[in-house]
Amino acid sequence: MTPAITLAEKSGIHFHVHSYEHDPNNSNFGLEAASVMGQDPARVFKTLLFAMNGDPKKLAVAIVPVSGQLDLKAAAKAAGAKKAEMANPAIAEKTTGYVVGGISPLGQKRRLPTLLDESAQAFETIYVSAGKRGLEIELSPSDLLSLTQGKFAVIGKEG
Repeated sequence: MTPAITLAEKSGIHFHVHSYEHDPNNSNFGLEAASVMGQDPARVFKTLLFAMNGDPKKLAVAIVPVSGQLDLKAAAKAAGAKKAEMANPAIAEKTTGYVVGGISPLGQKRRLPTLLDESAQAFETIYVSAGKRGLEIELSPSDLLSLTQGKFAVIGKEG
């Protein structure tokens, strides 16, 4: 059980947990999840943290399809910042309570501003990390935004 799953259970939303055997030699966690689960990579989302305005501790969460990348300029604009850069992995882990490759947008130690790429609206449900490598949670994009107090934004770009 992870904080992400606990949050989903307590909220009463409809969700499914999917687990798979993570290959420790595979560092492309999102594409691995999509492949192993037989899902369209556009429907499986990765959780990334970015730092705003040059402050490594002023973080926000970006959730984008594993098939693409985060557009940092678009993320900064959507978060109301002048600029954005990827967060230091050690700070991301400390802030969220999760390890890189298993960072869930749900149940983080600290609630951060959260942006979900608008492409998620094309799907009834999407997959995001459930809080550890090899564990995904499937839920509706609207439930994800409700639980994170996030918003849709155009933040993804083709990989």
